[in-house]
Amino acid sequence: MPEIKLLDENIVECYTAILEDELVLAMGCTEPIAIAYAASILRSQLSRDPDEIRLGLSANIIKNVKSVIVPATGGMHGIASAVAAGIVAACPERKLEVLGALSDAQRARIKEYLEILKIDIYELNSAHTFDLDIECSQEGERARVCISDRHTGVVLVERNGEDVTQTITNQPLATECDTLNVSYASDRALLNVQDIVTFAETVSLERLRPLLQRQIELNMAIAEEGLAHEYGAGIGRLLVEMSKDCADERIRARAFASAGSDARMNGCEMPVCIISGSGNQGITASVPVVVYARSLGVDEDTLLRALIVSDLITIHQKTGIGCLSAYCGAISAGCGCGCGIAYLNGGRFDEIAHTLVNSVAILSGTICDGAKASCAAKIAMAVEAGIMGYEMARSGRQFFGGDGIVTKGVENTIRNVGRLARDGMSGTDREIVRIMLGLD
Repeated sequence: MPEIKLLDENIVECYTAILEDELVLAMGCTEPIAIAYAASILRSQLSRDPDEIRLGLSANIIKNVKSVIVPATGGMHGIASAVAAGIVAACPERKLEVLGALSDAQRARIKEYLEILKIDIYELNSAHTFDLDIECSQEGERARVCISDRHTGVVLVERNGEDVTQTITNQPLATECDTLNVSYASDRALLNVQDIVTFAETVSLERLRPLLQRQIELNMAIAEEGLAHEYGAGIGRLLVEMSKDCADERIRARAFASAGSDARMNGCEMPVCIISGSGNQGITASVPVVVYARSLGVDEDTLLRALIVSDLITIHQKTGIGCLSAYCGAISAGCGCGCGIAYLNGGRFDEIAHTLVNSVAILSGTICDGAKASCAAKIAMAVEAGIMGYEMARSGRQFFGGDGIVTKGVENTIRNVGRLARDGMSGTDREIVRIMLGLD
């Protein structure tokens, strides 16, 4: 067996910090929850609940909030519901779990409050795919909150014209890294498949074990909830019902991952461990790997290292694509889980690289038309693509450079996918939003 070359300590710290930054908890679809979080911060800067609010959102946020159910609201959906729930919760320290703080009395008050709250919602003309600007002016009080680029990326909090951002974020306002070590701690551009595999094989699990165990526990729990009860279109349950062999890990992987999305997109209040700001991606990157690991009977450390592969490869793909786009993020996570499954079966860089290239060649270009029940079906197909990509690699089959968007070298192909999603599908994204909003 060839000797494994150890990574530079700065890269190890960088990759560890990325996982710590990404593997956070969220309750419900993250776009409406981000709105609720911003509204909750706004309320914290006011002496009473606002009567009128002006809310600017980038088109991708509008797209993802339009159809999904906002948890803890009794089945309500949409932007206004998310705003009202966040203000009533008034618990910004909970961040993406802000609605988990709602008491029964507060939940009952959301609908009543919505009847008196006036919200002026408009689309931001922004270069950022994730951009949110919420403000209020009443009885001599003014407050404003801006979130950009990521769901908890608070870039501005103003109270009566004073910048109080640091009191909310507890971090310096400067965003530029001044030293090499600080830069390494957060720079996703350093990710590459070769180093991801080496990191997964060699990193001490002491620091990451609690994060990964929590990812397994929470994401499997919501998957089991989705299989146990009817949510949305019930894609996970349908896969089980259609199967003649429910012991087949390939079917179980798809069913469990889909069921987690069934529940999450349709009002389930159980928290999930997200990736790239998305619970659906967090579920897709983790649940199939856990299903395969249990079927294979591998030890916990091997499972955790396979999850690291899946998580970081998902994040690596999304770095070039961006937080939100017309490209379905579940595809990136499905390809990531295929790589994690390859690792579980003893595959290392060559097999994992071929798995990834094969997988992205199958479903790249699947559109994101907002968060909703059909996300579960897309997840089922994304997991299937990841597994097929691995099965091809294991049997010596592959797609070659020049086959469509596939280029020689896994990093080149990843860059092509980013270019396709970020640049090529920008017009598609605008048209999706127009269709969803019923604009001619």
